[in-house]
Amino acid sequence: MIGHPILITGAGGSIGSVLAFHLASAGAHIILLESSEGSLFDLQREFENLTPSPHPTFYLGSVADRALLDEILSLHGPRIVFHTAAYKHVPIIEEQPIAAIDNNVLATETLIAAASAGNARVVLLSTDKAVVPASVMGATKRVAEQMVLNVGGTVLRLGNVLASRGSVAEVFARQIAAGIPLSVNDPAARRYFLTIAEAVDLLAAAAADPRCPALFVPQLPAPHFITDLARFMARRLAPNHDTPIEFARLRSGDKESEQLWSASETPQPIYSDGLVHIDSPSIARSQLQTLLATLRDAVQSRDLAAALAVLCVLVPDYTPGNAVLTQRSTALSQVSDE
Repeated sequence: MIGHPILITGAGGSIGSVLAFHLASAGAHIILLESSEGSLFDLQREFENLTPSPHPTFYLGSVADRALLDEILSLHGPRIVFHTAAYKHVPIIEEQPIAAIDNNVLATETLIAAASAGNARVVLLSTDKAVVPASVMGATKRVAEQMVLNVGGTVLRLGNVLASRGSVAEVFARQIAAGIPLSVNDPAARRYFLTIAEAVDLLAAAAADPRCPALFVPQLPAPHFITDLARFMARRLAPNHDTPIEFARLRSGDKESEQLWSASETPQPIYSDGLVHIDSPSIARSQLQTLLATLRDAVQSRDLAAALAVLCVLVPDYTPGNAVLTQRSTALSQVSDE
């Protein structure tokens, strides 16, 4: 893997940036694509303090830009594309479903098409929220999984990555520093947790695995209560302060607990690299392409009801949350009034 150039999308994100440093330190020639100017600036500054050889190549732009992708693939010829760029914050995405579908599904479709034309394999960073999803984020990531697997790519589902940007651990740390109660949505809420370093090691292991297409999940113990994480961080960061915890109801798109594979998926024997290979049902390529074309038309016309209808066909076990259903109802009523 190190012998060929490697493209990382979302390179300025928490996992993308650590992956970039990991590969650069191993001597890989890496091409880093990031849509946020500020994140790309920060990434360049961090690399200035290192002396990787060869030096990374930086691009400011989106995976939705086919011309840019073709240029990158033509100039550098990467054989692996780590796709870590995505909208990931469940509450925001529940409020902005069209934007999420556009970015997480349709932009990924553009990347896959460009990578396939350039003979590059896509390694997708996914999430356990794609399993029986209750959120638009989870549903869009499940569609992205199907697209990548459909062209012989690799998918890695992760749980909650500790200390990543916007993670619950980061939220707790800010609340503890401010001396305010820690907010937990539900006392029964449980999640799988792993560190950024673990996530990057698993991504590298998944990319090195010769099986294609392949869907992997990490070998993890039982999920942990979010309340336990809150109490642990409060004890460590504010040992002399009694930090209260305030509970609320689950937000739209949230589930009480996540799972790494669904009832329709089958885990295979575990290997020493910490990965579990999952057999997952697939969708016929012709059907997938037809549905994606319909989805693109719905997004371009900003027809939320039509977009959600296609999303539910692509992901039959997706249950839209209340926030999304309310927006759909509003959109339908507006259409009927016209």
